Amino acid sequence: MEILLSALLFALVSTVTPGPNNIMVMTSGLNYGVYRTLPHFFGICLGFPAMVVAVGVGLGALFEEVPMLHTVIKVVGISYLLYLAYKIATTRSGPSDTDNDRPLTFVQAAMFQWVNPKAWVMAVGAMAAFTTVNGEVLMQSLWISSAFFLVSFPCVGLWLMGGAALRNWLSEPKQLRLFNLTMASLLLLSVLPMISARMA
Repeated sequence: MEILLSALLFALVSTVTPGPNNIMVMTSGLNYGVYRTLPHFFGICLGFPAMVVAVGVGLGALFEEVPMLHTVIKVVGISYLLYLAYKIATTRSGPSDTDNDRPLTFVQAAMFQWVNPKAWVMAVGAMAAFTTVNGEVLMQSLWISSAFFLVSFPCVGLWLMGGAALRNWLSEPKQLRLFNLTMASLLLLSVLPMISARMA
C-alpha cells in the first residue's frame, strides 16, 4: 500500500506539472473548446498509461539493448514538438469550428506519447522507482499504469478546463495571438532541456 501511495504521488506531481501534453491540451481548450478537445484529452489519459505498461513489460529493456533507438526517439520527438510549437504559434487567432482547423485526434494524442520525451522520462522513472527485481513485472506495470490512469483525468482535465475558461477572457484576436505565441514559446522551452539531456 505504501508503494502504491508513493506511485500515486509521483504520478500526480509528474502529470499535473507543465509539459508538452498539458501545454498542448490547454491551448486546444482555448482555441477549440472542451468538446472538440475531448479526443485529444482522452488520447493523453489513456495513451500514457498504456505506454507505461508497454515500457514495463519490455520495451524499456529493448531500448536499453539498442541505444540507437534512444537517439531515434529523441530526434523524432523533438522534431515533432518543434512542429507542434509552430502549429500552435500559427493557429488562427480565434476559436474555430471549421474542419480544416482542428485539434489532435484521439489516435494522434495517444501516439504522441511515444515521441514525447517527458512521457519517456516519466514512464521509465516510474518503472525504475516503483518496481522490484523479484516482483511480477506485468502486475507491477499494471499497478503503476493504474496510478497514472487515476490522476490523468483530473490533472490533464485541469489544464483543459483552464484553457477553455480563458476563452471568455481572451476574446480579442490580438490577445489570442499573444496567448498562442506564449504557449508555443513554453513548448519550445520544454524542449530545450531534452535536446542536451540523455534519455534514461
